[in-house]
Amino acid sequence: MSGTVCQVRDAIRAGEKTATVVVGEALEQIARVNPELRAVLEVYDTSAREEAATIDCRLAQGENVGPLAGVPYTVKGNICTPQGTTSAGSRILETFRSPYSATVVERLRQAGAICVGKTNLDEFGMGSSTENSAFGPTCNPWKTTHVPGGSSGGAAALSAATRGMIHLGSDTGGSIRQPASYCGVTGFKPTYGHVSRYGLVAFASSLDQIGVLQANAADAALALGVIAGHDPLDSTSAERAVPSYEEEIGASIKGMRLGIAPELFPDGVEGEVRHRVEQAIAVLQQLGATTHEIEMPHLQYANQVYVLISAAEASSNLARFDGVHYGHRTPDPAGVQELYSESRAEGFGPEVKRRVMVGTFVLSAGYYDAFYNKACKVRQLIRRDFDSAYDKVDAVVCPTSPVTAFPMGDRLDDPLKLYAVDVLTVPANLASVPGISIPCGLTGAGLPVGLQLFGRPFEDGTLLRLAHAYQSQTDHHTQAPAAVCGWS
Repeated sequence: MSGTVCQVRDAIRAGEKTATVVVGEALEQIARVNPELRAVLEVYDTSAREEAATIDCRLAQGENVGPLAGVPYTVKGNICTPQGTTSAGSRILETFRSPYSATVVERLRQAGAICVGKTNLDEFGMGSSTENSAFGPTCNPWKTTHVPGGSSGGAAALSAATRGMIHLGSDTGGSIRQPASYCGVTGFKPTYGHVSRYGLVAFASSLDQIGVLQANAADAALALGVIAGHDPLDSTSAERAVPSYEEEIGASIKGMRLGIAPELFPDGVEGEVRHRVEQAIAVLQQLGATTHEIEMPHLQYANQVYVLISAAEASSNLARFDGVHYGHRTPDPAGVQELYSESRAEGFGPEVKRRVMVGTFVLSAGYYDAFYNKACKVRQLIRRDFDSAYDKVDAVVCPTSPVTAFPMGDRLDDPLKLYAVDVLTVPANLASVPGISIPCGLTGAGLPVGLQLFGRPFEDGTLLRLAHAYQSQTDHHTQAPAAVCGWS
């Protein structure tokens, strides 16, 4: 199967393809690339084909099945589905079967889309390389000895290696945008509260956001239009109308103001990355956008603030995994204390244990004010930096990551070195603003580079519009690692 999600949807609507054929092609693509990439944890072959056959019957009878009738989609392994397990990439939830569907899954189902599989991730979303999955690492399709990024690395790798599917991911500190950059796809993190988090296994609740990884901005706009909107099941969900993003993206970007902050172009940005991003900014200028220097002085503390706040929230959220109600339970514990300690020791991986310990420490008596409370105060200063920037510009532009995809194992034993690759993505989560990464070229080594844009809260359409305008003038988003994928 080739073509974008929009093209697949249109082909089914026009009767040029059936849902059964489209789903079959999607499953064939997964079967072809997954042995090498290990991007998909579970494939829902039987249920997907049954749903496709049902949709074809309903379409034949003239029913309105929904705007995404027959379109296949995958779900990151920390998002609840009625099919299979929701493991969050962890041994502690290896056998957990969710009794309910996430709101985003239910909205896609109501729109007629068909779930074909669940993608790999860093355990509980904690990681930047998808090497921390309890079920093995995912490989980058551009260079399989390298990481795909994380934590939505499975979705990013699959999006790069296949076509015609929607891919749901989650983003706590860059977990959609950073792997999108490393794999050469479009990754969109909506405004916090614009897409329901109900049914997302919590990592850091004030930072987590569900979004999409797609071939281009048009596909991202199509998917966002379906999954966004208020949800009473999510107390943080905003009561905002969902515009027609598909219609918005075609508008001109002439006169749009782009902010360039030196804090988002630090010394650690690789030369080729900086060069490709500067070339991309020049394209946006040719399309009528203007650039303006801005100051965002507190962004230099963003990574440290993110590590403290996310670890603290992870410590609280993961306390529920105690071997009592559900998930892994150690066999024959000697008592309650051993039940808790051994179940968690056996079920959690090294990175999750590290963050839980850090989070527990910063929330403890005597250290709360010195670490967690101070981090929350600096977070407010970072938000004010964005507020001040948006008084002058419509969007902020920078690289998605200071580096390109790195070799597997290169940073796994050095947490600080690994956390550093997220330095340019975490500000969006701390400030609750939307962010998008789009491919803007390849390095001399043949690895993708990502251009990142931040927008005003709930002006998600502005970012999609800028991304679509850029992609209308370039072909970076159409390039693919054909040696792995088998298509071009």
